[in-house]
Amino acid sequence: MPQRTSLADADCSIAQALDVVGDWWTLLIVRDTARGVHRFDALQRELGVSRKVLTERLRLLVDAGVLNREPYQDRPVRYEYRLTPRGRALLPVLIALQDWGDTWVLGEGETMATTTDASQEAARVRALKGTRLPELLLPGNDGRLRDPVAGTPYTVLYCFPSAYATRDAYPPGWAGIPGASGCTLESCTYRDQLAEFTAAGATVHGVSVQRPDEQRAFAEKEALRFPLLSDADLALTAALRLPTFRAAGVSRLKRLTLVVDRERTIREVLYPITDIGASVREALEAVRRGAA
Repeated sequence: MPQRTSLADADCSIAQALDVVGDWWTLLIVRDTARGVHRFDALQRELGVSRKVLTERLRLLVDAGVLNREPYQDRPVRYEYRLTPRGRALLPVLIALQDWGDTWVLGEGETMATTTDASQEAARVRALKGTRLPELLLPGNDGRLRDPVAGTPYTVLYCFPSAYATRDAYPPGWAGIPGASGCTLESCTYRDQLAEFTAAGATVHGVSVQRPDEQRAFAEKEALRFPLLSDADLALTAALRLPTFRAAGVSRLKRLTLVVDRERTIREVLYPITDIGASVREALEAVRRGAA
């Protein structure tokens, strides 16, 4: 194991947390296990790290209760690594780091619910095309846990910053954040064109980080006829490294759309979205192209 320095400030929770996850590789291992990479060889390929270093860091994370080591093969015995509840509680930390990097390292420090078409952030998100969405469940506005990917040939996942049933529920300064406004228009446009998506073989799911009760109130007010899914725990956001921004102390999804097939492969990525009506039409055309 690597030599670890004892932290003198034993009462500082920041120092104690860094004693577990302050190493470069440990947080990247958490990032990749959240993305659905669970086996040693796959982690090594993704990270490009030596077997010795990976073995040490995995042992550290298992000992710290961040990962569980679970057998998936008997002869010979082989293990995979899964996030524990303690490990999943680190997902907001990862998303906060990503948001800080997008805003202050890759960006200009401006709070935005979108990005420029030529940005590195946009390139990262568009590179999701062809990747597979890991299996996970999100609570719906009806209280049921749902797979974001439906059993239909295609699922359209439109991710939006936040939409509320009443105007006074929006965070202060919401209208001044570039790209934040338009969530109601987007949801209602999908509602009005739902029959066309259904006829083309697609299910529509809206996704935000709001609580299910907030989503339910909004869905009832606007008479939405498709589920809204809550990623309040940032499981989907971390799994796909979806872009976020901070508003009123909460990490919120930037506006983007994914078209996913029933095998969980992302077939189309729309990001950034500057014209909501056009993005809905483009998502429908992507489904129709796939069906054809």
